[in-house]
Parts: sequence; structure tokens; C-alpha cells
Amino acid sequence: MTLQQAMDRADERPRGQLAISTAGLTKRFGDRTVVDSLALAIPSGSVCGFVGPNGAGKTTTIRMLLGLVRPTSGSGTILGGSITQPATYLNKVGALIEAPAFYPQLSGRENLKALARLGRLPLSAVDPVLERSGLLARAGDKYHSYSLGMKQRLGIAAAMLADPRLLILDEPTNGLDPGGIVEMRGLIRSFAGDGITVLVSSHLISEIEQICDYVVMIRAGRLVHQGSVGELRGTQQPDFILAPERDADLPLLTGLLQEAGCMVTQRPAEATVLVEAPGFGAADLNRLAARGGITLRQLAESTRSLERAFFALTGTASADVPAGQEMGAIR
Repeated sequence: MTLQQAMDRADERPRGQLAISTAGLTKRFGDRTVVDSLALAIPSGSVCGFVGPNGAGKTTTIRMLLGLVRPTSGSGTILGGSITQPATYLNKVGALIEAPAFYPQLSGRENLKALARLGRLPLSAVDPVLERSGLLARAGDKYHSYSLGMKQRLGIAAAMLADPRLLILDEPTNGLDPGGIVEMRGLIRSFAGDGITVLVSSHLISEIEQICDYVVMIRAGRLVHQGSVGELRGTQQPDFILAPERDADLPLLTGLLQEAGCMVTQRPAEATVLVEAPGFGAADLNRLAARGGITLRQLAESTRSLERAFFALTGTASADVPAGQEMGAIR
């Protein structure tokens, strides 16, 4: 199945049932509230991105979902089982949290067989998950010889041993090269194509945009947005790209827009400007340019990225998150 086919199937699937549902989910450590009355409603069969700025409570939330941390208060269900009784659903959950731990001197297949024995799972499950993760041809090679991408995929194979209905992945593309990232995207989307709900934690908003069809954003332990990626984009007014017919009119166009209260970013190499214009539509901008005697050769909407929506909803300044550094990792 191709990545696009998996996405199309996910979009067509009914979203009446919830894989994860919480109400008032709260965790305090002493006087510090890390997760504050969190209400999650994650549809079954979705690929859900889970993001938030540093210290938002994302990792603590995941640990509560996995039964590793006991909630201070609140309720919830995961795959129909109560969050207060993790044993009722954990056999249907697979997880890759932080760096997977394997025996370096054992092969990928031997590592998975060891895990299957520990989990009292059939050894016959090993080769199918190796094939699903694209590792069957290298299954006999020792783990220490694997690339970072192969190690990540072996971790996902381990999480799939129990044939889970919910898969929780923490930073699955972290450290991968571009080719490995593309392969990981396709693998994750293929799970959703089979009806598995996938919760993906990532500090890369661009990855969430590429992989996920649903997104949950939190800040200071509180929910600031949850819904489909399309709904999130819909909350943001589009920017506009404008280009004058004569390149020499670019400074004049910039001045007119700024006087009208627009935020303008010049792109001299392209002889265009990117305009944030709250309250303005394309026709308004066209009239504004015409009144200044400027004819436009280009006037197009530019859809804001999820990163822009993230900054707007969480109140995080983009300048606070240098390129390549973590935005959503919480410890």
C-alpha cells in the first residue's frame, strides 16, 4: 500500500469510536501540576500527533496512558478499558518509548524471539513483524550492525509483536536521514490503513503535518487544540503572496501594505512579498495595490503550516525554538 492510499483510506474511515478518551486527567507532583484536567478524544484508526512546547506534560500523559504513572485524578478509557486498570487494555497496546533496548550481539530475529518468550507470545509472530517493518532480509544480522533507521524499525517490530490495536510511538523519526524518515512515514501510515490507532509524539511539527490526520496540542498540561489536521489549518487565516507586474514597484507595494496594518516579509529574489493581513481578503489587497497604481502579476493564498498554528495556539514564539532543536519533547 502506498502512503497516499493509506491516507485516503484513513480519511474515509468513520470516526465515531474513540481509541483514547479522558476526562479531567490530572497529575501532580507535590505542589506542581504537570497535567491539568486533560480531556482527550482520539478517534479509532487515526494517526494522531501529540505535540506541545517544553514542559507541556506530554511524556507524563503518555506514561499515564501506559499505566507507568498513576493519575492524581480524572478518568479515562483506552480501547474500552479503564485507565485505572491498565491490565484490561495493555495487552492490546504496543509502545516505542525513547530509545529501544536490544542485545547488541543478538540478531534482530533473536532479539524479537527473546521478547516474545518474555511476553508469552507465539514465536510465529516474529517473522511477520520483521517483514512488516522491512527487516526480514536483515533479520539474521546482529543488532549492533544495524543503522539507526533499522534500529527504530526493529523497535516498532517489537511493539507490533502482540498485534496491538493501539500503537504509541515516541519520536519515531528522531535522528533519521531523509530516506529513513520517508520510510518511517510510510510504515506508520500503513498501520492506520489496517485500522490500528497510532499516537505519535514528535518535536518536529513538519513531521506531524506529513504523517498525521489528527493532532492534539497541549501547553502547561492543558489542552489547547485537538481535531483533524484540516480543522487546525482552518483555524488559521491564510497568508497571501503578492507580486507586482513591475519589480521596481516592490518597495512601494510593501509600504502600502504596511500602512494598511499588514505584516510584510519581502522576498527580493522572487520579487514577491508574503503578507499577514488579518481582516483582509484577496480582493481587498488587490484594490489596495490598484489604488497605489500598482498592477499585480500574482495574488495567491499561502496556507499556513501546522508550525504557524502551533505558535499561535500555544503562545510560543518561533524565535524561541531554533531550527533543529526540540520543540515538543518533555522530560
